[in-house]
Amino acid sequence: MSAPNTRWTTAEELAAFPAPLRYELLRGKLRKMAPAGDAHGAYTMDLATELNYFIRLHDLGRGYAAETGFRLSRNPDTVLAPDFAFIKKARLSGEPGAGYVSLVPDLVLETRSPGDTAKEMADKIALWLSFGVQVALHLEPRTKRLSVHRLEQAPQVLTVADTLSDLESLPGFALPLRQLFV
Repeated sequence: MSAPNTRWTTAEELAAFPAPLRYELLRGKLRKMAPAGDAHGAYTMDLATELNYFIRLHDLGRGYAAETGFRLSRNPDTVLAPDFAFIKKARLSGEPGAGYVSLVPDLVLETRSPGDTAKEMADKIALWLSFGVQVALHLEPRTKRLSVHRLEQAPQVLTVADTLSDLESLPGFALPLRQLFV
């Protein structure tokens, strides 16, 4: 029996992986990511489009597309790739650069895929919050629910009858979820 490999993967090594392999890096350990399915992709695109349109219309900062890597820690490295992310304008410095984003997003969207367990999603949301994300949105395509998570607060669970609003980093944003879950 061979000894287990305890060497960590770095963010630079992850960036050099050949496409179409999709991974995240959690404290130096690789985590495979399956491709998104139909409902996942459709609902995520619709919500991300609404969020990004509002961000650009009001010049609030920068939205990031699905699978953009955010390097959240070093030695061991953590690189996570949310389904959508937003960073406030005041925290940005210039044009986008090469490599992973080195800032913690202000807001992230994570959409549950059919293969994700409830515990895996809860752990991922908790991980984002532990790194300093202000608002983590958790989209459930199957049940048509959207949970809004903030550090040290109970999640706010929204249904098709509710409106997504009151997001600290996006003042004035409001989206009736009936428009999302058509």
